[in-house]
Amino acid sequence: MRITCIGGGPAGLYLSILVKRRFPAWNVRVMERNRPRDTFGWGVVFSDATLENLREADEPTHRAITGAFAHWDDIEIHFEGRTLRSSGHGFCGIARKRLLEILQHRAAELGVGLQFECDVVDVAAERAACDLLVGADGANSRVRTTYAQAFGPSIEQRRCRYVWLGATLPLDAFTFIFERTPHGWFTVHAYRFDEHSSTFIVECREETWRAHSLDTADTEQTLAFCERLFEPYLRGHRLMANSSHLRGRDWLVFARIANERWVHGNVVLAGDAAHTAHFSIGSGTKLAMEDAIALADALSAGDTSFALERYEELRKIEVLKLQNAARNSTEWFENVARYATLPPEQFAYSLLTRSQRIGHENLRLRDDAYVDRMEEWFAGRVVPPMFAPFRLRSLDLPNRVVVSPMDMYSARDGTPNDFHLVHLGARALGGAGLVFTEMTCVTREGRISPGCTGMYLSQHVDGWKRIVRFVHEHSAAKICLQLGHSGPKGSTKLMWDGMDEPLDDGNWPVVGPSAIPYSPRSQTPAELTRLEMDAIRDAFARSAAMAVDAGFDMLELHCAHGYLLSSFLTPLRNRRADEYGGTLANRLRYPLEVFAAVRAVWPQERPISIRISATDWVEGGISGEDSVEIARAFQAAGADLIDVSTGQTSPDARPVYGRMFQTPYADQIRNDVGIATMAVGNITDTDQVNAILAGGRADLVALGRPHLADPFWTLHAAARLGYADVAWPVQYLPGKDQLERLAARARATTP
Repeated sequence: MRITCIGGGPAGLYLSILVKRRFPAWNVRVMERNRPRDTFGWGVVFSDATLENLREADEPTHRAITGAFAHWDDIEIHFEGRTLRSSGHGFCGIARKRLLEILQHRAAELGVGLQFECDVVDVAAERAACDLLVGADGANSRVRTTYAQAFGPSIEQRRCRYVWLGATLPLDAFTFIFERTPHGWFTVHAYRFDEHSSTFIVECREETWRAHSLDTADTEQTLAFCERLFEPYLRGHRLMANSSHLRGRDWLVFARIANERWVHGNVVLAGDAAHTAHFSIGSGTKLAMEDAIALADALSAGDTSFALERYEELRKIEVLKLQNAARNSTEWFENVARYATLPPEQFAYSLLTRSQRIGHENLRLRDDAYVDRMEEWFAGRVVPPMFAPFRLRSLDLPNRVVVSPMDMYSARDGTPNDFHLVHLGARALGGAGLVFTEMTCVTREGRISPGCTGMYLSQHVDGWKRIVRFVHEHSAAKICLQLGHSGPKGSTKLMWDGMDEPLDDGNWPVVGPSAIPYSPRSQTPAELTRLEMDAIRDAFARSAAMAVDAGFDMLELHCAHGYLLSSFLTPLRNRRADEYGGTLANRLRYPLEVFAAVRAVWPQERPISIRISATDWVEGGISGEDSVEIARAFQAAGADLIDVSTGQTSPDARPVYGRMFQTPYADQIRNDVGIATMAVGNITDTDQVNAILAGGRADLVALGRPHLADPFWTLHAAARLGYADVAWPVQYLPGKDQLERLAARARATTP
């Protein structure tokens, strides 16, 4: 087997080591365009978990790396004159030059052919001369470019400029520094990589960089500027640059690189050529070396073509997870100004949990004392954030767990029945602080399906009053009525018979802002006239008045998911030529009119929330920036909470799924607008809930599927967390005692 690695960085070198170690007879070459000790940057970071992966892959390399690294457990954050510290994080730093020396020495020891100052121009010729060509030639990969049509690369330039410096300052913790200037924030990511030196990365927004004239600064001017700005933290030490090969371009822009495919015949990509992840999670070298491990493992299986497919299949999943985390982290640092409004304690916690890979209990495992201090700051006592009370106007919620609005499609002519009583009543008994009804429709024609609940007949009031009375008499929970109109998505089958599919018979006409069907299968809605819009607006107000009679604690106006009010907001559905179409301000006009009519009849002491789709996940549709303006408009009109969902406004949507994938939109709205938000969407456990709340990403957290699987999710969560001060129905108290004993036993035996 003849293998040629183009690129002598960690990916190419480590792969050559692992392959040659397993297959000494194979001909393995590494071709690198630079000299052996040429490198950009200063230090490389590995977590303890990554080091364990390296130990299992090749003990001699692991031994050499661990013999040369600087280890630390703490993260130190400098913000607004405060220094905050968290421990137990377990990282090490090693000089990048030293790492390359170790890898080069080990590769040569095993018989790998190393060729330096060898710039491969004709990639195709090298491919023809070997059995396997590995493109490990970095973010500017010539291999990837040569076969771009096959690999399908996408390169996204991010919003910040950064400069990778060194410092003669030996830090004892991974250090973040935040400095405000008249033109914006500068951030430092710094860590020690040997006995005397540290990496010192300085980052800022593009506009801040230009305002300080750093776009025209040479290396010496950049060093002088950064030394002045961070003088209090450098304590007399100097900054250093090793970017001469960049010809004066010290400040860089991070590019997020992904590829549709990593394999093309006998060519495979690894490391930064295949993918990049932002330096703020310290993952570039980790990813490169773990690519090498995976590719070497795959090649050991035999058939090369199968091995390459297997490598891509397994690694793409892991890389995607890390890239999603890195995207969250990148966006946090791009928007430091957003989080700088948080108190220092919450700012630091938000920083530590920014990637959404580290949650509340994960932090507790690392530093229990830090989490206790954070909980005491958040709630006034040491208590999981999800069990801290919350107030909206005069409504006091006992905790911050919410049962999401979920359509049950089980009503008869809009009337809630025994199913709804048991469904909502059980979840109220289960400990959630707030229970939402499903979308309750304001007219018969405004229903999604024949099974949807309504609030337009007197019997509807009686049915809902029965449910509200049960919740109030038998639980500490509050209950919110979600009001909506299906618009273009109406007259469809029950969910389990065909989501968004029109009825086979008995269809009623549907309406919308424009005559645009939701999907090719859907009915074409009639474009609403002004008189019809007035009638629907009045129907919303009438339903709100009926909700007062039924005794609901709170209302929510459904302006999401492609239903009527959502269809006015999104340009994908609203093509009107009058004052209700065109600009976002015009598209907001009708939903705001409906809200004003509802607010006028709803008691002033009771809150109203607005559910929005914060992005359509479609080019040219609603964006995160648009949703901020939508939230501002509703806040000005008197809304108390934004319930932040996404999508479902178009069948063409391409969501970027992942755990808590909608939470960043709740975070953006909360901290850019200054209004309470509720996070929802693929939130599944207490660790996530507590991290969202403590980090200031949302004020309430709604869970749907977890509550379908376990109506008593909140009470069970309290027992698992060892939190006994939660109200159980008196009839169930013997179960509380037993559950808490079992949970305490489980915690005691968990390593």
